[in-house]
Amino acid sequence: MEKEEAIFLLKKMMQIRQFEDKISELLGKNIAQGGSHLYAGEEAVAVGAISVLNPDDYITSTHRGHGHAIAKGGKLPELMAEILGKATGVCKGKGGSLHLADLSQGNLGANGIVGGSLGIATGAGISVKMRKTKQVVISFFGDGALNQGIFHESLNMAAKWHLPVIYLCENNLYAMSVSVKRATAVEDLTRRALAYDIPAEKVDGMDILAVRKAVKKWVDFAREGKGPSFLVCNTYRYYGHSRSDARVYRTREEEKSWREKDPIILFSKKLIEGNVLKEEEIKDLEKKVREKIEAATKFAMESPLPEPEALYEDLYV
Repeated sequence: MEKEEAIFLLKKMMQIRQFEDKISELLGKNIAQGGSHLYAGEEAVAVGAISVLNPDDYITSTHRGHGHAIAKGGKLPELMAEILGKATGVCKGKGGSLHLADLSQGNLGANGIVGGSLGIATGAGISVKMRKTKQVVISFFGDGALNQGIFHESLNMAAKWHLPVIYLCENNLYAMSVSVKRATAVEDLTRRALAYDIPAEKVDGMDILAVRKAVKKWVDFAREGKGPSFLVCNTYRYYGHSRSDARVYRTREEEKSWREKDPIILFSKKLIEGNVLKEEEIKDLEKKVREKIEAATKFAMESPLPEPEALYEDLYV
């Protein structure tokens, strides 16, 4: 791997991790309020997958959407401001954590409805097909969305119409507090794609290079007009489902075992062992990212709240 590319991937994962840690801190101080679902631990999925897209390709996200927004080119100050409900936010303070979106970056938005992004991604795929462009769509969703009806409707439609959509399941093992083993009848989640004759694959979602390689293959597949695919990335969220979640349904031994597979640490080790980066360079990169996060937080906290009149702007109906 070229050094510049390695730095880009590592920096993006660091940005997501530190951004989420900062949000956790702000939630604890009641500076950030409302629902906010943190992505820490899953960075390799968002960065690995989105790194192989073109700028005009699309993504749809989930309620745990900060990582996708950052990986798709979102600006840290504007994203932080949005989560704090400020007028300078990427959605003018009207979307908040659960509805981050940035159409200029091809990010069609996070979604407060489990599985909601599946339908939006499928619609975007229809748009691409009708306009005859070479764009592709990645739909991110969690293991809990596998049992929503829209999962089956979307995959059936995409298969029938050969839509350029990669349906990417971020299997972090729990839908809120319910284990995927308790909620889903099939152990191998990729078998869900058999009903629609869609190719499927599962990868280690803690390994950014494994994710990147797999997604690149299916992006090329979609761009060549061969239709949709289904990818399962096995990963783990470090924080609870949300700020009120004490994680009593998980053992600390399980959490420890997954933290030993930390995607940032593992990728850093690979880069050091491969003589791509030195340990000092990685520490310096981490420091620079921390400075960017602090600057973004300062910008957000000093930004104004939306004026009451803004309630009537940007309305479709």
